[in-house]
Amino acid sequence: MPNMTAFITRCCKRIEAGLPALALALLLLAAVAAHAGSIEPKRAALTPGEDGYTLSAEFAIDLGNRLEDAVARGVPLYFNLEFVLERGRKYWVNEHIVTRSLTYKLAYSSLMRQYRLSTGNLHQNFGSLAEAMRVVGRIAALPVVDKGLILAGEPYEAAVRLSLDRSQLPKPFQVDAIMDRDLQVDTKVLRWHFVAAATTP
Repeated sequence: MPNMTAFITRCCKRIEAGLPALALALLLLAAVAAHAGSIEPKRAALTPGEDGYTLSAEFAIDLGNRLEDAVARGVPLYFNLEFVLERGRKYWVNEHIVTRSLTYKLAYSSLMRQYRLSTGNLHQNFGSLAEAMRVVGRIAALPVVDKGLILAGEPYEAAVRLSLDRSQLPKPFQVDAIMDRDLQVDTKVLRWHFVAAATTP
């Protein structure tokens, strides 16, 4: 009997010693399985044209598993593209030149089995979420600044951001998104400086 007691004691100690490692492993697995989404700007530029400047930009979008599942079940998602241009000043705060915003609505139709992306009165249908997200994440030749607002040789600071509008989510999702990382999408602002070139007559 004493030998049996010693054996049981040793086994219990080994199990207890292994519990912290097991708990840590489970936490790591949970973190990998469910993660917050992200929208990361990759590049952005302003290009001069006849009437002013246009914006081109590219974003890497990861909605995360929970939001991808939500939109596939019929929950619409709204994305806001925001562009701001300011003129730098040495001894005062920057002068605001223009703010341009654009809203995208993404919804899934189970009847059509398509993702529908809407911007104002424009609509596009896609066979997969990945295709729709590529369009949202690529901005090409979007007019943002009228020619008369830009002065040649002056320094300017531009900023652009693409974000998920959580205020447009259904109320239960808005409440859950406050504490649930799986329903959050981290975003970053991309800023850059440029000097407008003189136009040739």
